[in-house]
Amino acid sequence: MRNLDLETVEQTRDRGLAITVFDGLRRGSASTSDFAAKALEETVAAAWHIAKHTAEDSAAGLAEPDQFALDYPDLQLYHPWQLSAEHAQRLALRAEHAALEYSALIANSEGASVDSSEGHFVLGNSRGFLGGYPYSRHSISVSPIAGAGEAMQRDYWYSASRNASRLAAPETIGAYAAKRTLARLSARRIKTGNYPVLFEAPLAVGLLGSLVQATSGGSLYRKSSFLLDSLGKKVLADHLSVLEDPYVIAAMGSAPFDSEGVRTQPRTVVDNGTLQGYFLSTYTARKLGMSTTGNAGGSHNLKLISRQTRPEDDFEAMLRKLGTGLLVTELIGQGVNYVTGDYSRGAFGYWVENGEIQHAVEEITIAGNLSQMFRDIVAIGADSLNRGSKSTGSILIEKMAIAGG
Repeated sequence: MRNLDLETVEQTRDRGLAITVFDGLRRGSASTSDFAAKALEETVAAAWHIAKHTAEDSAAGLAEPDQFALDYPDLQLYHPWQLSAEHAQRLALRAEHAALEYSALIANSEGASVDSSEGHFVLGNSRGFLGGYPYSRHSISVSPIAGAGEAMQRDYWYSASRNASRLAAPETIGAYAAKRTLARLSARRIKTGNYPVLFEAPLAVGLLGSLVQATSGGSLYRKSSFLLDSLGKKVLADHLSVLEDPYVIAAMGSAPFDSEGVRTQPRTVVDNGTLQGYFLSTYTARKLGMSTTGNAGGSHNLKLISRQTRPEDDFEAMLRKLGTGLLVTELIGQGVNYVTGDYSRGAFGYWVENGEIQHAVEEITIAGNLSQMFRDIVAIGADSLNRGSKSTGSILIEKMAIAGG
């Protein structure tokens, strides 16, 4: 929906099959969306053709038989939603209407959307593994626009879950999106300097993602990470730990096995600042002379925690801890060099003095080095938020360089 009118209705159904074959230490892959017998034969032939003409790779091959998840729990990842186009339209309309009615200053909208998807993942190999599970994902989002002319601002909010009954009410999503948008009006720049920085929880999960990227097998064996050879070393502040739990019921990042069929397992990735494990697939583990961690395809329900966080450390309490500095609510561009750890991003946020938001801030750049930023995290909020396979509260960093006006 956009401006209370129906704009797009889309429904898709697709399927795909991918096959990887091995000729000794040579590997070839091919895929198809056509399940006819002839198409499947041609796909297998194509994979073999590729394998015959590729170079040998000593790390190629399936996982070891004792690493497969031959028995695994039902993690309740599938919650179908009997959602008609008409019902979806009404939900989107309620969300956008709530945003537009929140204030007369909400002048326009980039739209509201309702999405529902479900599928089934099946994996089998010649070492005896055959497993699969159904899954679902549902969401409601809205993005209002406030102001007029050159003083226009936009923001958004959404709710997502595997189970539609756990989605926030459309009116709640719309009103909160409008509130966030209005707060951005009359934004201005600030003076260049070094200030404490508080990353709002939705952005803070991105810092956790940067840790994953830097400690993933692909980056490590290619020597393209600033955290090379960091196992057993301090990578975060002493009060921080990172936990991984693939077995959280109905969570977005849950999985009984990874994309190679290797069983997943709960573990402590970072313990009181010290890195305990990487994120490895079978291939990347062999390249490093190690064993897979069951992370082919990514991480599973990572949570950043601090032993110093108290239940009362909500968002307002984190602003008080920030004192005078910058609250960041949006990042622009890439600007992360994982080889060196250098971090430079365009940003939008709010200037805070004595724990109180003073005004919105735009056209600034925040910069630092991830290695130092990770060690300079002084607090994690109790305002924990989940985004995909990662969750954390707001993150307060002692100091970063901010380029303003």
